[in-house]
Amino acid sequence: MSKIFFDSGISLDGFFAGDHRSPANPIGDNGPIIHNWMYKQKAFWKNINMEGGEEYGNDSQLIDDVFARTGAYIMGKRMFDEGEVHWKEDLYKADVYVLTHEKREPWVQKGTTTFYFINDGIHSALEKARQSAKGKDIRIQGGANIIQQFLKAGLIDECFIHIAPLFLGSGIRLFEGMDNKQYDIRIAEVIPSELTTHIRYTFTKK
Repeated sequence: MSKIFFDSGISLDGFFAGDHRSPANPIGDNGPIIHNWMYKQKAFWKNINMEGGEEYGNDSQLIDDVFARTGAYIMGKRMFDEGEVHWKEDLYKADVYVLTHEKREPWVQKGTTTFYFINDGIHSALEKARQSAKGKDIRIQGGANIIQQFLKAGLIDECFIHIAPLFLGSGIRLFEGMDNKQYDIRIAEVIPSELTTHIRYTFTKK
């Protein structure tokens, strides 16, 4: 059965993105620095249909594994708006469900990526994503507000957090407003790296 997970980078002080996010400033002020570990990896650029990266090491294998396990994606409209102007065609290679109030026909791309625009909430998006995933896992892509909605609904099974060694000081926190009594959270894996620390957590609803 599909697991529902998210895979996110954060700063050491817990920020998912910096201030002043916009399509012209994705991830906000200084936010891209959180992902420097990823930009160094050839697997990241390969999976987004671009050339780049300096090495293919353990971090690249982690990136490949996340793309390989994911059968469908769910994201918020804000993240979609920031990415639409930059993403290459068929970046996700799977169905993507965008939570939005905007009514819009599906955006069918060349290849295997189709964006569907969902107006009736996270449970509707999740039901559709399960059908698309065909037994593979469902990634809650972001942004932070959408991840929080799924956490607060008790729907998350697992997450991979990549903690960058920097302070952003302000911005959007990934775990804002969480209920400390909702989940039993266990550390499943810790992987040190040069530019980040990867920690995989499992979530069991109490």
